[in-house]
Amino acid sequence: MSDQNIFYVRTEEAPRLPAPPSQQGITGWLWNNIFASMADYSTPSKAISSILMIGMTLFTAYSLVWMTWTMLDFAIFSATFSDPAGGKRETCLANGGACWPFIQAKWYQFMYGFYPKEEIWRVQLSMVMLAIGTLWMVLPMMPARGKVAAIMLFVYPIVVFVLLNGGPVEHGTDDIGRIVAGVWFPLIAAGVCFAAWWLTRDGKMGDVAMALSPAMLMATVVLGAFAVLPLITLGIDLTLGTEIVETNKWGGLTITLVVAIFGIVISLPVGVLLALGRQSNAPIIKYSSVLFIEVVRGIPLISVLFFASAMLPYFLEPGVDFNKLLRAMIGVAMFASAYMAEVIRGGLQAMPKGQYEGGMSLGLSFWQQMRLIILPQALTTVIPGIVNTFIGMFKDTTLVLIISIFDLLGILSATLKDPEWSTPTTAYTGYLVISIIYFIFCFGMSRYSVYMEKKLDRSHR
Repeated sequence: MSDQNIFYVRTEEAPRLPAPPSQQGITGWLWNNIFASMADYSTPSKAISSILMIGMTLFTAYSLVWMTWTMLDFAIFSATFSDPAGGKRETCLANGGACWPFIQAKWYQFMYGFYPKEEIWRVQLSMVMLAIGTLWMVLPMMPARGKVAAIMLFVYPIVVFVLLNGGPVEHGTDDIGRIVAGVWFPLIAAGVCFAAWWLTRDGKMGDVAMALSPAMLMATVVLGAFAVLPLITLGIDLTLGTEIVETNKWGGLTITLVVAIFGIVISLPVGVLLALGRQSNAPIIKYSSVLFIEVVRGIPLISVLFFASAMLPYFLEPGVDFNKLLRAMIGVAMFASAYMAEVIRGGLQAMPKGQYEGGMSLGLSFWQQMRLIILPQALTTVIPGIVNTFIGMFKDTTLVLIISIFDLLGILSATLKDPEWSTPTTAYTGYLVISIIYFIFCFGMSRYSVYMEKKLDRSHR
């Protein structure tokens, strides 16, 4: 029998060898995650490219480690955390790191600007309401999130303005009696309409009654508003009979949130209307929308703010004036609306023609098609672009400093002029804190955007 026909059968288990170094430990992780895709030495050109890529990777890793260590050393290891002697400037110069006593001393101004301390409860109440409303809207287990969102969009801004601005209100007994007496008729009428809707909502009383049911519900809401709003206004007036706090005393994070929230609330619906107007077949509506969008997008936000601050009063009737903060809010909202319109127009153009045809085949009107079919899909498609516009607008609020409105960054610039805290590390510490605050808000919006994308994703992958 030749050697080629000889077979061997192993009667013992082969010894288990350890895994190669490239497959275990930190070396294995680096090889599999970083260097494996780069190590190709089959040709000289690929070998040079692999060496360059490995060098860039090592340089990037070193840069990240160096920047992280430098930041930690400045913010923690070499920082000053207390100022027991009250030396201020000398204390900040002692260690060469961050000067946290400066942040403690100026924290009130960072948050509230120059708002009177005895009235600070009004700002804190507004922020608590904002936090509760935001959490209610974003947490999926909370009930009636749509109604809370409507309240935060339409009611909350008015309540906050009245709350922050304040103002002594004097009501006589006759005025209060007249207000209270005036709510009885709409309240009784709303009750009658509600009873009619309750009886006709299930269609048991005939087709005509069922057709009237939505109208009864709408009448209940309108009459209820006429009955309740005077009482709400009276309650606000009597509760907030406090001193007026002019907007030039607002500042810090308060101003940043006021301008940003106003811009977000206004830019989304106005952007939707502008996007629909740009796609309209009516020439006046279409070209008016195009003109507004292109003009606003073609000039920088600084110019818009200067226009809103300096030139807007010339277009108003004599004696009519807006304060500087309201002008800035209008400018930011106009600027954001133009960009939002283009984002939403991209979502509308992404909708297949069959979606429009499907709505028309069902006999839906234009606005019913938009509300029930087109806009829900279009807005879902462009969620990243919408949130990106919100984030950009939130950061652009720092530009209101050029028209002497002291937002978060403006307050920092003002506090750095204090000679008692005038050191290089003071400025670096302030900018570090401001950047962390902006990062928290922007990163939060970004993460919620990712969550909504995954939740509303209907693709089949």
